[in-house]
Amino acid sequence: MADFKRATAYKLRIGDLFKAKKITDGEKLSYLELGEKRINRANLIANIVEKYESGEKQYVSFTLDDASGQIRVKVFGDDVARFAAIGQGDTVAVIGVLREYNGEIYITPEIIRKQDPKYLLVRKIELEKMNYVKIEAIENMAFSDKIKKLIKDSEPEGISSEKLILELHESPDLINQEIKRALEGGIIYEPRPGILRYLGM
Repeated sequence: MADFKRATAYKLRIGDLFKAKKITDGEKLSYLELGEKRINRANLIANIVEKYESGEKQYVSFTLDDASGQIRVKVFGDDVARFAAIGQGDTVAVIGVLREYNGEIYITPEIIRKQDPKYLLVRKIELEKMNYVKIEAIENMAFSDKIKKLIKDSEPEGISSEKLILELHESPDLINQEIKRALEGGIIYEPRPGILRYLGM
C-alpha cells in the first residue's frame, strides 16, 4: 500500500488566506492558491478573541486574530473535549485543514497549542524574512537574466565587461560577481580576456 503524504501546513498570516484564490471541486473547497502554493493546511499563530460553545457541548468555535485578519476554528463532536482548556484571550499555535461552508473559510484543527504572546512577533518576523529572501532571490534572478541577455544579444562579437557595467548602471562588484557565476556555470565564456560570449544552457 502506498504511503500517505500529508499536505504541507503552510506558515501564513490570516490575511494571506483571504488574498488567495479559492479552487473548488464542485461545491467543495479543494485548496487555496497563493502564488505557487496550493494551501489546504495552515500553520497559524494568533490570539483567540472569541470562544463560542454550544449548550450540548458538541460544537465549539474559536475566532482567531493575528492583526492581519480573523478566521474561525470549528470543532465538532468528540474533538470538543480535546480543546476544553483553550479559551478567549489565549495566544495559540493552530495547525489544521481549511474548509468552507456558506462562503466562509474556516479551519478544522489538528493541533491547538497555547503559546507565549511573544510568538506573534516571532512569527511576523519569520514571515517577513521569508518574503524578503524570496523577493531578493527573484530580483537576483532577473538581474542575472539581464546580464545573460546583453551578452547573448552581442553575438557574434561578444561584449566587454566594461561595456556591461556601463549599460547596466549597477555596482561593478555585483556585475562581476554575476559574470563569475555565469562563467563557472558554463553559460558564458571568455574567448580573450575581458570579452564575454554566450554559450547558453
